[in-house]
Amino acid sequence: MKNNPLESSKEYQNYVNKKSPNSPILKNCFNAFWVGGLICSIGQIILNICKSRGLDTQISGTIVSIILIGISAFLTGLNLFNKIGKFAGAGSLVPITGFANSIVSPAMEFKSEGYVMGVGGKMFTIAGPVLVFGISASIIVGIIYLIFNTQSITLV
Repeated sequence: MKNNPLESSKEYQNYVNKKSPNSPILKNCFNAFWVGGLICSIGQIILNICKSRGLDTQISGTIVSIILIGISAFLTGLNLFNKIGKFAGAGSLVPITGFANSIVSPAMEFKSEGYVMGVGGKMFTIAGPVLVFGISASIIVGIIYLIFNTQSITLV
């Protein structure tokens, strides 16, 4: 007599539940929160320093982005950012530092294949889809905004 597929599915699910470790969700959320907050606080400190030196807000924001990207790339090169990422999870990946890490990591991994086909060709394997969909979405939203704006329809 054949087993009922639902019974074997339940047995398999029970087996997986027994073998899978429980994830400390509260601890992971706390670590992501404080590490992400620390990264953003560092950015705010840099912004305040730039503004106190007489730079306007837009230029100060650009400088903050450049410095955070540079720090993230440097820490990725030293293999420290991956350890921070394992500890903090999304807390280190959501700010701009995670984007820098997603570009530097594949570049380092494939540098043995050469600078053109390795580094240049593989650098955007992770970040590429994010860029494509982000730029595409912004174009679509811009076109929609243009259509509504020329028709004297207010969105906001």
